Amino acid sequence: MLVDDHCLFRDGLKFILSQISGYTIIGEASNGKEFLELLRATLPDLVLMDIAMPEMDGIMATKRALNLYPDLKIVALSSYGDEIYYRRMIEEGVLGFLTKSSNKEELEFAINTVANGNNYFSQDLLKKVVINISKKDKQKTDEEIKLTQREKEILKCICQGLSNKEIAEKLFISPKTVDNHRTSLLSKTSSKNTASLVMCAIKKNLIYI
Repeated sequence: MLVDDHCLFRDGLKFILSQISGYTIIGEASNGKEFLELLRATLPDLVLMDIAMPEMDGIMATKRALNLYPDLKIVALSSYGDEIYYRRMIEEGVLGFLTKSSNKEELEFAINTVANGNNYFSQDLLKKVVINISKKDKQKTDEEIKLTQREKEILKCICQGLSNKEIAEKLFISPKTVDNHRTSLLSKTSSKNTASLVMCAIKKNLIYI
């Protein structure tokens, strides 16, 4: 499902998506309000969501949609100047960010990644997220976040976008062990989800991209 207030952009996105096998566009909306009304009748597997829209923006639309359908997969569509909203979108539960200037290959990779239950966000966008975090943030300080060597290895893999299975194969450990470490990392960094974990890791210099 496509949610964006610019018809020409939606048309361009539809054209690109028509060239990617395995996906069908089942609906489109020009704002969050229309999206929620459409969602009640047609539940998609994945949503490409604009952030700044009239009537209801992508932040509120994402929050309300995930309250109704917690397993809904949403990718935020980012325009120049949207950086101030990234953190709020992450906190509301989007699984990734995609720039509106992305090419077909990146779009395909992003939707495949999110459709498979993983996070996707371009490294450039993530850096902008970190840059725009307030210095008055009350998160734990660097000194308070103590990670084991194994947690650092797994955190690096998470920041590279690898799934639990891929991390397990790379480090020769079980997926269950990876999941336990991921849970520990979320707790130690006070992160709500994987996206906010990566954001925290970069901000706190726990990992570099």
